[in-house]
Amino acid sequence: MNYILSDGPQRKALLPFTFTRPVAEIRIGILTIREKWEKYLNTTTSFKTEDYLSEKYQMVDAEDNIVIVASFLPNEPLMQHILSLKEREAIFYQDRIVAYRTDNPRGEVDFSDYGKIEFIGDILTVDYTWDIFSKNGEALQADFDFITKGRKSAPISDTNKVVRPENIFLEEGASVEYSILNASEGPIYVGKNAEIWEGGLIRGALALCEKAVVKMGARIYGPTTIGPFGKVCGEISNSVIFGYSSKGHEGYLGNSVLGEWCNIGADSNNSNLKNNYAKVRLWNYDTEKFDHTELQFCGLMMGDHSKTAINTMFNTGTVIGVNSNIYVPGFPRNFIPSFSWGGASGFRTYHTKKAFETAEVMMARRGKEFDEIEAKILQHVFDETEKWRNF
Repeated sequence: MNYILSDGPQRKALLPFTFTRPVAEIRIGILTIREKWEKYLNTTTSFKTEDYLSEKYQMVDAEDNIVIVASFLPNEPLMQHILSLKEREAIFYQDRIVAYRTDNPRGEVDFSDYGKIEFIGDILTVDYTWDIFSKNGEALQADFDFITKGRKSAPISDTNKVVRPENIFLEEGASVEYSILNASEGPIYVGKNAEIWEGGLIRGALALCEKAVVKMGARIYGPTTIGPFGKVCGEISNSVIFGYSSKGHEGYLGNSVLGEWCNIGADSNNSNLKNNYAKVRLWNYDTEKFDHTELQFCGLMMGDHSKTAINTMFNTGTVIGVNSNIYVPGFPRNFIPSFSWGGASGFRTYHTKKAFETAEVMMARRGKEFDEIEAKILQHVFDETEKWRNF
């Protein structure tokens, strides 16, 4: 069977993160959504996504395909339903399409001609940007249970103080020294060749992915995820940082999500709670307004390649697009469009020539190439988001 992960109707509500990736490449818990499905299915998948992303994230179709909406995360009962799908059948959950079997995955589907299977049970969904951190604990526990089942952790150095070691798993090459690891409130997963330097204060749940680094004296309490090759320090609470991003110095990050290739300057902080304790509104690209999150704690949403200077401050519920650079004192507004340059005193357009030069240098430092495909994606984002740059 050929499996395809579709963006589905939730893509716009997951911007700015889906400006530069399919929904399936969002990281929540330990793994990306794609990695979760591939482990459950024990096979590779491909993508049904926006045309401008499809050169990098290609679709592979066959005579017989199952298309899965990627905002749904896998579990065993759902897997059994998917594996038993017959030709021209579809699975629905609370009137939402979850998956369907088709010989034409690129075309529009008339589900009135399909046999409908209603899934009754619990499914973890990623429908809005704030779900990425607010549901991270549940996703992290599910990933931890699935990928460590029947396996034995690498040894934990006796220089550490450990609480509930049965909830801690170190992959091959992981290094943790002279730190406190408290897994009583959630698991702690340290990926292959990842490092927690001396003096780390870690309270689970934590996922530290491959070759990520927690620097000396960091205070991290979960549920928090640090993606592959990430570097963090300071104080971090209930946040998800995608791969290759850095918060390498002091400062607070809470109830937040950072995309890839982001950098948070030293002593930068975000607010995650309003002074009047009111529920937080957050910019929604789909509705083009500030929507209710129904959350009291909600911090910073930052798209790929965005960066801050030292001592930058963000209000509760701030959304930053792709490739923005914030660098002046004071609190900037709580919606910063993609390719913005400036801060509280005002913004101007961050033109692609300079933005691409920075991306090329940053990616080269991690052994990655900023190629023509990446440039085309970011150019499309620049053009698509022009309407919000009313500087």
